[in-house]
Amino acid sequence: MGGAVSAGEDNDDLIDNLKEAQYIRTEKVEHAFRAIDRGDYYLDGYRDSAYKDLAWKHGNIHLSAPCIYSEVMEALKLQAGLSFLNLGSGTGYLSTMVGLIIGPFGVNHGVELHKDVVEYAREKLDDFIKNSDSFDKFEFCEPVFVVGNCLEISTDSHQYDRIYCGAGVQKDHENYMKVLLKIGGILVMPIEDQLTQITRTGQCTWESKNILAVSFAPLVQQNRADGEKPDTVQLPPVTVRSLQDLSRIYIRRTLRNLTNEDSQGKGMVQRLPQKRKRRRCRRRRINTYVFVGNQLIPQMGESEEEEHPEEAHTEVVVEEEERDIGDIEILKQVNMLRDQIMALPLPESLKAYLLYYREK
Repeated sequence: MGGAVSAGEDNDDLIDNLKEAQYIRTEKVEHAFRAIDRGDYYLDGYRDSAYKDLAWKHGNIHLSAPCIYSEVMEALKLQAGLSFLNLGSGTGYLSTMVGLIIGPFGVNHGVELHKDVVEYAREKLDDFIKNSDSFDKFEFCEPVFVVGNCLEISTDSHQYDRIYCGAGVQKDHENYMKVLLKIGGILVMPIEDQLTQITRTGQCTWESKNILAVSFAPLVQQNRADGEKPDTVQLPPVTVRSLQDLSRIYIRRTLRNLTNEDSQGKGMVQRLPQKRKRRRCRRRRINTYVFVGNQLIPQMGESEEEEHPEEAHTEVVVEEEERDIGDIEILKQVNMLRDQIMALPLPESLKAYLLYYREK
C-alpha cells in the first residue's frame, strides 16, 4: 500500500513530501530518513520507483511504503540507548535508520525468514558503513540479523524496549508478541488491517492505539509434521562493547564535536546548492453564468492561485526560479570527521580502525 504522498525526484524530495503530509513529525526521525537513501535498497534497474510512496517487492526482497515506515518510526518513540527488535527485518532499511537514533549503546536485532534477504541486508549495511558520508554524522548501533521464523523465537529470549513486526499478525499471535516487550516498552505491528501501537504498562497490562489502516502480508507459519519440533530461533546475545570499540566511539565523538565547534566558531554554514523550488498551486473552480434566452446557465471555469488550506482544490505543481539566498556561504560537502582522523599522527592501521575501514 502507499501512495499517500507525491512522488519525489530523490530521497530529499520524498522526505519533504512526507513532512508536508505530517507522516514525519519529529526532527530525529527526519534526520534518520535523510541519512539513508531509500534508493540504495532497491535492486539495479528498479531505483526509479524508490521515491514513490509505494511498497516494492521483488522475489523475497520487500520494502513497505515510505508513509508506513514514517508512521512506524514516529510510533516507536526511539531514544538513545534503547533495545530494538525488528521481526521480519527484510532489507535492513528500517533497522539501519533505527540504529542512527538509538546509538552505539543500544541493541539492534532483526529476525528474517529468508536467508537470501538476510545476506542482502548485510551487504547493504556493509555498503552504508563503508561508503556513506551520512555514517560519519551519527553514532551508530549496527543491526545484527539472524535467519529464522519470528513465530519460533526461543521462550527464554531477552525482552526489548521497542519491537516492530513487518508482517500481518493474527489475533492469536498478539500475546506471543507482547511477552517479548519490556514493561514500559512499545510494540508496533499490523493487526487486523490496522497498524497498532501497544505500550506495556505493567506485568499483565497493555495500552493499544490504532495508528493507520494498512494491508500487510500475514506472518508465515512454519509447516511441520505432527510431533516434529520447530526450528527454534535464538536471538543474538546482548554483549558488552570491548575497550577497543569504546575507544573508537569516544575518539570519533570528540573529533566530531571539535569539528562542529570549529565550524561554528568560523561562522561557516554548510549548505547544498539549492534546487529549483517547487511552488504548489491549486486549480480553483469558478462558477460563471451565461444568459441563454430567458435562462441563466452556470458554466465551470478554472483559475490558478497559490495554495489556500481552507479551500478544497485540485493540486498541481509548477516550478519557479531559484530563490536568492543572499550572502549565505555555500560550501562543498566535505567529510570533515574523516579529514580530522586522517590528519592524526597515528599508524595507518589505527586510522583505518577509527574510520571503520571505510573505503571512501
